[in-house]
Amino acid sequence: MTATSSDLSTEATLNLALLGHGKMGSAVARLAPERGFEVRLILTIESNPDGVAITEKNFHGIDVCIDFTTPDVVVDNIRRVAALGVNLVVGTTGWNNRFEEVREIIRLSGVGMVYAANFSIGVQLFYRLARAAAEIFAPYSMYEPYIVEAHHKAKKDAPSGTALELRRQVQAHLPSRDISTSSVRAGFFPGMHEFGFDSEADTVLIRHNARSRQGFAEGALFAARWVVGKKGLFGFDQVLEEQR
Repeated sequence: MTATSSDLSTEATLNLALLGHGKMGSAVARLAPERGFEVRLILTIESNPDGVAITEKNFHGIDVCIDFTTPDVVVDNIRRVAALGVNLVVGTTGWNNRFEEVREIIRLSGVGMVYAANFSIGVQLFYRLARAAAEIFAPYSMYEPYIVEAHHKAKKDAPSGTALELRRQVQAHLPSRDISTSSVRAGFFPGMHEFGFDSEADTVLIRHNARSRQGFAEGALFAARWVVGKKGLFGFDQVLEEQR
């Protein structure tokens, strides 16, 4: 039977290391005790310059590590944590150009890692709807596809990793079509993603609005429990497929 979020706190407590304590890291840290995790270690930019605090001593007894840091340090974090034999969940985006490097790190280290541009379960279902819409609209050239995403002004990468993944998934059903992708960085948006088809006559929209970061934290912790004891590199969509 599939475990729900309310069931997770009844399972064995897992020891968690958290890399990054910004908005997302803080959300994970707040929710973790309710979901059966003990946050044993939190490393920030200040306490972990150049990854120096990712050591065997600090990670002793850690079952799984969640990374919500920045694109410039995440691959080095993955390398260091994997070398310690600790499984990972990586929610940091902006490292797709180094994907093959990360795949090789995970293969050689023999650990497990789950990654996603977005750990919201709602976003993963949004992807499925978007793929279906792309397939339906593909024969109708009068409808032009587009993507718009909006995030808070502090988000560094644009387009977002979620928007790039959305475009990748729908492009397979629209192989000869240009999919215009626009980004907004302003205010305090947790995250909005819109996939639309516009024609001279009308517009059809599919949209996901995040009301808070709890959905992302829930998904990251769900993945963290799932990946314990596993080996290999997994997308979060693969984790959710097992629940169907």
